[in-house]
Amino acid sequence: MNIEMVMQELEALGKERTKKIYISNGAHDPLFGVATGEMKPIAKKIKKNQPLAEQLYATGNYDAMYFAGVISDPKEMTEADFERWIDAAYFFMLSDYVVAVTLAETDIAQQVADKWIASGEELRMSAGWSCYCWLLGNRPDGEFSESKLANMLEIAQTTIQDSPERTKYAMNNFIYTVGVSYLPLHDKAFDTAKAVGPVEVKRDKTKSKFLLASENIQKAVDKGQLGFKRKYVRC
Repeated sequence: MNIEMVMQELEALGKERTKKIYISNGAHDPLFGVATGEMKPIAKKIKKNQPLAEQLYATGNYDAMYFAGVISDPKEMTEADFERWIDAAYFFMLSDYVVAVTLAETDIAQQVADKWIASGEELRMSAGWSCYCWLLGNRPDGEFSESKLANMLEIAQTTIQDSPERTKYAMNNFIYTVGVSYLPLHDKAFDTAKAVGPVEVKRDKTKSKFLLASENIQKAVDKGQLGFKRKYVRC
């Protein structure tokens, strides 16, 4: 399949209701409004195809960019490729659920994520913290430095309340994910979550929402989910 065929198939799957939901979350035109599950039959036909993924991502069409992540071959991507992708990721559904997810399947994931976390840019930081969430939820505990993650928990504790909105979400999720998926630091993550307390995030100009990682870690403990790992990063 070439790019024109893929774009035609995506357009045919678009729904106005889904498009409105994406726009309410920060997407903008061009987009078709394709539910992610609807993309699976096309992905099965294509499997992995990095050149086609690059063409789709470059369109700036949200659905095409998301689908690019589905068919990309992360092992073929360099750090420069990921920098290009994060530059074009204009809202969190791209930075955290396309770029960070794809990065999490590479050997350079931690080094790139570390740079993004230190960047001071909202969506880069968000993608960096999110990448660690995807990694921790999939890879064995032995692949991580306990002291490094402990230090990251301390950074999250001291900086989360003053961080940009989307970064707050990702940092909160990081504390939760360490508490549930990385057993060596479960206790520290739980203590960090309690010390942080509720994190206020503004959903729009008037409404606020409060994130509480400690409550969610406790729920996971109650359900016997400690040590949870996904078999795959990408669905």
